[in-house]
Amino acid sequence: MLNRTLSVVATMVALFAGAAPAAMAADAGSGPADFRTAVQAQGNARVTAAVLDLDGTGREPAVYGDDTPYDTASIVKVDLLAAMLLHARDHRRDLTARENAQAEVMIRDSDNTAANALWRAVGKAPGLDSANRRLGLTSTRGGPGGLWGLTRTTAADQIRLLRAIFGTGPTPLDAAFRGRITTLMTEIADGQSWGVSAAADAGWALKNGWLMRTTTGLWDINSIGRVTAGGHHYLVAVLSDGNVSMPDGVNLVERAVRTAVSRSAAR
Repeated sequence: MLNRTLSVVATMVALFAGAAPAAMAADAGSGPADFRTAVQAQGNARVTAAVLDLDGTGREPAVYGDDTPYDTASIVKVDLLAAMLLHARDHRRDLTARENAQAEVMIRDSDNTAANALWRAVGKAPGLDSANRRLGLTSTRGGPGGLWGLTRTTAADQIRLLRAIFGTGPTPLDAAFRGRITTLMTEIADGQSWGVSAAADAGWALKNGWLMRTTTGLWDINSIGRVTAGGHHYLVAVLSDGNVSMPDGVNLVERAVRTAVSRSAAR
């Protein structure tokens, strides 16, 4: 009886030992290194993508790459507009004509002067951070002083922001506010509609960010938004840094979004 028991145990150990490498290989295949390889990230460039299928059953995004903080560059302007709308509602008013004009050029044209004005209006980083707590963001911190472009965020947190705008669940943003942001994100200026739109076949709403870091000469290139592909609506955020040029970063982001949406569609 003892020998038979030992034989069964030995067989089980051998089976699990044989299965373990395959399981580990599957896990490794979805890791950060695999994603960098799949999207052909060059040199020291980092890239992370997060995707949420609004027509699927999941509530959490699929994240491809290492979900660590990146500089936002100008994608923070969507967050900033959401914060400004909440700020105005808290003071029982709508945006002024001047604020409306600033919001429009900030999103459509990525105007930095308008962003500077609204950054001050919401109370800079403390005001943005306060709004983000209400919006459900947990890993985004406003930039120092007047440097809104150095706000730090993660791809998963950007999906939380996009869900507050495009999702169907409860959100601090009312329907009018959400509609205002959505409309502006579909009217992006010519030359700025690259990024997550690369995965769309039937429509998009987006905001991009690009920033050359003076300390390194390398580029932060980011893109967030909603795309329609294959009959599904996806929220997508792609963050990258360490790019040697803006064109290299744009190409990386577009390869990343196509890969991430394709993988999410196959899940």
